[in-house]
Amino acid sequence: MPVNIAVIGSFVTDFIFKTPRRPVKGETVVGSGFDMAMGGKGANQAVMAAHLGAHVSMIGRVGKDNFGDMQIENMKRAGVSTDFIVRDPDLGTGAGGIVVDADGDNSIVFVPNANGKVCREDVDAATAAIESCDTLLVQLELPFKVNGYAIKKAHKLGKRVILDPAPACVLEDYFYEYSSIMTPNETEAAILTGVKVVDPETAEQAARMIAKKGCETVIITMGGNGVFVLDCGQGLYVPPVPVNAVDTTAAGDAFTGSLAVFLGQGKPMGEAVKLAGIAGALCATRMGAQPSLPTRTQFEAFLASNS
Repeated sequence: MPVNIAVIGSFVTDFIFKTPRRPVKGETVVGSGFDMAMGGKGANQAVMAAHLGAHVSMIGRVGKDNFGDMQIENMKRAGVSTDFIVRDPDLGTGAGGIVVDADGDNSIVFVPNANGKVCREDVDAATAAIESCDTLLVQLELPFKVNGYAIKKAHKLGKRVILDPAPACVLEDYFYEYSSIMTPNETEAAILTGVKVVDPETAEQAARMIAKKGCETVIITMGGNGVFVLDCGQGLYVPPVPVNAVDTTAAGDAFTGSLAVFLGQGKPMGEAVKLAGIAGALCATRMGAQPSLPTRTQFEAFLASNS
């Protein structure tokens, strides 16, 4: 039986600008490349999970525009169910401007558009998907109260909830209590706790602060510095996977989407995190959001060549 995952989240058409360095205030920098790709944290996580063989249902909104058509077709090609995607009649599909520097680090401007119209009625219309899933994936690119409503609904149904708290903001207490797993990166963990995360020790400090608010498992991703896991009070540091990173866009989404699959397959937390770390690292070796998400074949080839 395949792993069943429901994702409530955003759709974003990414406009990607590659530059030697990111511009400072008032500066124009001549870029070295441009691309357009399908993105959005929710959509990215859905595609990643589908790439690894999960049955995935996506819940969200796109516009009645060409970019919305492209998003829907992209979901279908990846094998993601589009039954619960609403075509918004008034607003266009979400858009993002991404500047990627020579080190592969990025800065992003996100315009929600139709993502900002996702409502409780959309969540209720997707009740069947949430009832049948093993895990609900949630991020913070949709309206805050809608995310909270979805988390409460899934928690009440006894589902595992993985919250990727990005973009980071102050969370109400129930977000911690009803999320089974939280997966902030070092920047988001710092915003949530006030602790500057720079190494495993500071990551553990931040993770324990988050766990005290009710979250059973906290996983702090630190890019090239690895991952720190706090699971039921027990800490574990997972070293980084050495790759030639060219663009970190969607690497966190690759991690979270694949983590849901590996946990759904019954793998222990430590093993699931290590495998998800590989998916995130492979994602960083290519440009773009969804185009960089590793396929199952690419993932298994990496495992075979590094066994």
